Order: sequence, then C-alpha cells, then structure tokens
Amino acid sequence: MSRERHPSLHALDRNGSDEDFEHVERYEDFTTIDWIQDSIIERNRRLRAARNQHTTYRGPRGEITLSWLWSLVRQFAHAGQSWFVVSLVGIAIGVNAAVISIVTEWLSDIKMGYCSDGWWLNQQFCCWEIEGDDDEACKAWHSWSDVMPARWAIYVLFAAAFSFIAAHLVKSLAKYAAGSGISEIKCIIGGFVMKGFLGFSTFFIKSVTLPLVIASGLSVGKEGPSVHFACCIGNVIAGLFKGFSGSQSKMREILTASSAAGVAVAFGSPIGGVMFSIEEMSSVFSIKTMWRSFFCALVATVTLSAMNPYRSGKLVLFQVTYDRDWHFFEIMFFIILGIFGGLYGAFAIRLNVKVAAFRKRYLADHAIAEAVTLATITAMIGWFNHFLRIDMTESLAILFRECDGASDYDHLCQSAYQWPMVNSLFLATVFRMGLVVISYGCKVPAGIFVPSMAIGATFGRMVGIMVKSLNQAYPKSGIFAVCTPDVPCITPGTYAFLGAAAALSGIMRLTVTVVVIMFELTGALTYILPTMIVLLVTKAVGDLLGTRGIADEMIRINGYPFLDKDDHAYNVPVSRVMRTDLKTLPVSGLSVKEIEDFIARTDVKGFPVVSADGKNTFLGFIDRTDLRYVFDKAKHAQKAHLSTPVSFETDHEDREEVEMAGVAAGPALGIDEDISMEIMETTATPDVLKLWPWVNQTPLTVSPQLPLEVVMQLFKRMGPRVILVENHGELAGLVTVKDVLRFTLAHDTSSPWGEQRFDSLVDEAREWTGDLAEDAMSWFRRMLRRT
Repeated sequence: MSRERHPSLHALDRNGSDEDFEHVERYEDFTTIDWIQDSIIERNRRLRAARNQHTTYRGPRGEITLSWLWSLVRQFAHAGQSWFVVSLVGIAIGVNAAVISIVTEWLSDIKMGYCSDGWWLNQQFCCWEIEGDDDEACKAWHSWSDVMPARWAIYVLFAAAFSFIAAHLVKSLAKYAAGSGISEIKCIIGGFVMKGFLGFSTFFIKSVTLPLVIASGLSVGKEGPSVHFACCIGNVIAGLFKGFSGSQSKMREILTASSAAGVAVAFGSPIGGVMFSIEEMSSVFSIKTMWRSFFCALVATVTLSAMNPYRSGKLVLFQVTYDRDWHFFEIMFFIILGIFGGLYGAFAIRLNVKVAAFRKRYLADHAIAEAVTLATITAMIGWFNHFLRIDMTESLAILFRECDGASDYDHLCQSAYQWPMVNSLFLATVFRMGLVVISYGCKVPAGIFVPSMAIGATFGRMVGIMVKSLNQAYPKSGIFAVCTPDVPCITPGTYAFLGAAAALSGIMRLTVTVVVIMFELTGALTYILPTMIVLLVTKAVGDLLGTRGIADEMIRINGYPFLDKDDHAYNVPVSRVMRTDLKTLPVSGLSVKEIEDFIARTDVKGFPVVSADGKNTFLGFIDRTDLRYVFDKAKHAQKAHLSTPVSFETDHEDREEVEMAGVAAGPALGIDEDISMEIMETTATPDVLKLWPWVNQTPLTVSPQLPLEVVMQLFKRMGPRVILVENHGELAGLVTVKDVLRFTLAHDTSSPWGEQRFDSLVDEAREWTGDLAEDAMSWFRRMLRRT
C-alpha cells in the first residue's frame, strides 16, 4: 500500500521503457472499490432493516398492526425501485440518442447545402416527397454554390469549424468528454474510481459535441461515445436515489445496464447490447444484472423507435433486409473477408498505439489544432471520393443494399461502371484506414465501431463486385454451376455486410456480440452461418497475431489499472509480487494522537493490525477511513481525547452487545450514526477506546506460495482491494491489483506478436515498398529514354 518503489520494478527498469514505468506510476492515481467490503455494508444494512421492521411493525403482544401493511408497501416500493430507476435511465438514453441522431443528420447535410422550406430540415426531410436518390429533382434543397471549387471550400470550412467548436468545448469545459470512453467505463465497472468521468458536465458536453464531430467528417464514430453518455445518464439518475448512491455494487449494475442500452440505441440491437455488456464490459455478470441490462436496453430501444428519428421505421440508418440466399462456393470469398478483418484489427491497433505515443509526446498541448487539422485533411481528401464524402452511417446503408434497381447510388449497381467503382472502393478503404488510425484518440468524442465497419464495408463491396464480375465473365465455370441463369447469383451488398462485421470484430475482438448485432440489423437467419464463419476466421487471425482489442490496448496505453480476463502463466508465487514494507498498527499500546500522527505520515488506504509482542502475528485489517470516522465521532461525543489509549483487541463480552445493535460479527461497516454511537457507548471506557468492531478480523488472506495466477483470479472474481499474505499466522506482506499490474507489465511475454516483431515487419514493408518504387522509377526512366 505504500507509494515507495516496489522491488519487482527492478526488472522493469532493465527490460521495460520509461513510458511503461510512467504507466505503472499512473496506477497510483486511482482508488479501488473493495467489493467484499461493499457486500458487508449491504449485509449490515439488510440486517438493520429487518431488525427495524420487526420492532416497528409488531404490536406489544406480537399482533399484526396497521403499520405492518405500510411495511409491505415499503417493501414492494424498495423492490421496484431498481426497475423504476432502470426504466428512467432507458427512457433518457433513448431520447438522447434520438436527438443526437437528428442533429447529426442536419449538421452533416448543412455542409452540402440548405433547405429553402426550412433551415432546420436536413436533405432527407426537405426532399421527403421525392422518390429515389435524384437530388436534382428536389427543388427545395439548394447547394451552397454551383461552382465546384466553391462547394469544396465551403465543405472544408464547415468541417474545420465543427471540429474547432467541439475540441474547444471539450478542452475548456469537460476534458473527460474526449475519446470513446469504453476503456474507462470497463475500469469503473471493474471497481476503479475516476471522479468526474460520469458526471453531468461530461454527459452534456459529450452530447453537444458528438454531432459536431461526426458532422465534421472525422473518421470517428458515435457508437463508442454512445456507451459513455449512456453510462453518464445512468450514473446521474441513479445518484439521485439513496439506495444506489450509497452502494457501489448497485451502481455497478446500473452502469452495466446503461452500457447495454448505449450499444442497443447505437445499433438498434437490444440483445446485442446485452451481449456487449457481458462479453466486453463486465468481468462479473450475474443473472440479475443481465435481466436489468436487457430491460434497460429494451426500454431505450422502444423509446428510440417511438421517436423514429429517421422517419423510416428503422432504428439505425444502415438497417437492411436481405431476400436472396447465399451459395456454398462463396465461403472461400467469405474467408478472404475474415482474413482482412483480422489483419485490419491487428495493424490498425498497433499503428494506433504508435500514433497515441506520438500524440502524447508532441501534441499534448495542441489538442484543438490537431482536431482541426485532421478534420480539414479528411474533408479535403474525402470530397473527391463518393464514399468518403458522405456520412459513414449513410455510406453503410448504401453499401449494404441489394441491387434491385431503385437502390442504385452513383452507378454502384451498374455493370458498366463496375471497375471504376472497384477503384473508388479500394481508395476509400485505404484512405479510411489511414484516417481512422490517426484520428481515433484525438481529444474529441471519438468512437471506432462505425469507422471500422465502413472500412470493412467498402472492402467487402469491392470483393463482392469482383466476384460478381467473375460470375458474369465465366457463367458456366464449375464454381458457378449452381447459379440459375438470368437470376442474380452474387449479392455484393452481403459482402459489404460481412466485411463490416469482420472489421468490427477485428478491431474490438468480439465474436458473439457482433453476430447478434448483425442478425438484429438484418433480421434474417440466412446469413447467420456466413457471419459466424467470417468472424471465426477473423478471431483465428487475431489470435495468431496476438492481438488484443482496441479497448484493452487503450487501457494499457492510458495506464488504467485493470486486470483483463485473459489467463497467463507466470510460474511465480505471490511472494514475488507482494509488498513487504508494510505500515502496520499494533493491537494495543498507542494513543489516539500517536495513531493520528501515524496516519498523517502515510497515504495508504488501510492498515494491518498485528500483535504487540513483536512477533508480527496477524490479527486483522482496518481501513483508513474507518479510523478517521471513529476518531472524529469519539472526540465529538467526548468519549476520547488525544491521550486516550486505543485497543484493537476483541472483547468477547462486548461482541454480543454490539451484535444486538444490528451489526454482524466482523467490521462494523456501513452503519448509521445512531448505531455507531450505540457501539461506542458499549465499547468505550474511561481508560481505553476500543476499536475492534471496526476491524475486519477475517480479511482475504493467502499463503506466500500460492501461484500468482490464482491471486489474479481472486481479484477478478471476488474484487477485494487488498489481499493479505499470511505465513503460519505471521503477516508476510500484502498485494493489490496495482502490484499485480506492475509485475505483469514487466514480465508479460504472452503475445507472440510483440512490439519488436511488429516494428521489424513495418521496417521490412517500408524497405520493400521503397525498393519497389525505385524499380518502378528505373523502369519508367528506361521507357522515357527509348521514346
């Protein structure tokens, strides 16, 4: 618990980088929730409530009184409070998501022109009565200029202005509104406190700036930030109720349910949102939490559907339905999409880590300039490509479509334009990948779900068009023998759909969640099997390259103290990791002033209580906050003064009287002021202040020989703040999650795809590209000489 340098960091000094050590030091900036202690608090509250109910609602002879009926009403109200709060949270999330969608559509279209019938209408509503995609037939919609260079300049200026406003608001008013937020929420649900990250100001600024960022054209998405603002809503609403604000475990349930609702409104997928909260967000997931997550996601989705932001009956813009079936020979092409998804995830994550390190070192003080520059460059490049110019969600809706005649967009479905379209899709894929890598992580609200899906969709549509052209060129070939003549055999839109799923799975390292989301987007069981095949290939490629999800990488890059769910074999006992320079308190022999001075000289969260005979026999553990609380109450009640001796030793006679007050044997945690004073009346004497009711006499302890992997599982499954190491009754040390993270950071060799190997591959690719370019230039010069 001490902030002194830990012995296990010597290996880090030899093998790790200075940047890694900075991450280790950052672990000390966060506090940890002790879930075991929180459970004890909840248990004591239930015991007190049961005792009060028994004494209050029974008559003197035990008969049932009218107050007993009132007690039943209160019980039902208490039981329904959680569902009421979850309902409020779901409604608020759905309304906020609908408003953000409407504003985003309007801001995205205002860059291109305006509606003469009403400035507040976007292009879709302005041209509501016009069928198809013929913009020229809509006379109410006016472009800003008829001159192409002027339209391009206005488009770029709007993008720069939107990004400037968003970055300035984030930097000035709510720094936590930047980024996706999923990494931080994973840590918060895991038990780490980040004050202000889920506050109202963060929610408000993120909700205001998110449409601006999306409309600016930056290659970022709103789906990740949707999870963040959903959890902000859950935290703010639940904080208004005493039953949640005072219980970390109940608050964690609300945050988990809110994260499910955030994904649900982002993709129109309530079941997918629940799966996301299980697979990605929470390492400890109970059935009760699952039901509340499902209910919250359902309420949020129903609210979004009732508001119908797109006036099309769809929950998201890229929702689609497929009528055609697929063929078994297409599996070989589906495998190509899966390989692309795995490779994209691996290289995008690795390159983004490099960009994050560069941003941290050189651009930390230039967040606004960076955002404006990225938006300007993206707009300047994107204007000249059909699929980069429009909003990414609109692009997905176009790429997912079947070619049924009315769904054509800019000759996308016409065979005469298929090769220029392949070229356009290829350029969109390459440029979008580069823009996503450098844009994700800038200091504005930024997600990576939809940008990755857009990359996969353009690549998948390109592959689909190529397969379709191959079918048209060789209709009688063996692999196309199952195709019926004069009937479309290949549906390029399904390739875009599967490519989007592969890229999303590759960057997030999710499988079941993506399958469920994609199923809910199409509503067709037909493409469940192809989706599963693609995602299994993507996962296999990612596992082969040792890729972790982008959220886990951001946790590591930002130095957040979080144990992931992967199991590693370190083959060391816990004694290699534990701290031995402990700040302990003897069971007796100190006064109030001496203990207060001792607390003032340390900044640890708690103190082991040991015997006073010098043998270091372990007797219990007491929190720093409990000591402060008891001393303040004792002084205020004049039960103790500075010279009063303090004893942590258990008094068995007093224990029975304390338990009669409604507190179970063990630490008297979570007690109200009246019972606290009652305990103090029982235990305090004129000669000594007895603190044993506040001492946890049965903390979680392990042997020094216990493998580190088992200790990691204890932290993940039980959630203690600290685990004491006891050797035959003698206190040997203690270990925290931060100590484990220090050690794993210095000794983690589990990934077969290390930084060194990745850097060498990038260097080889650079040399190969340089040699190829040099050979091409040499050939070009020889051709010029001959001519």
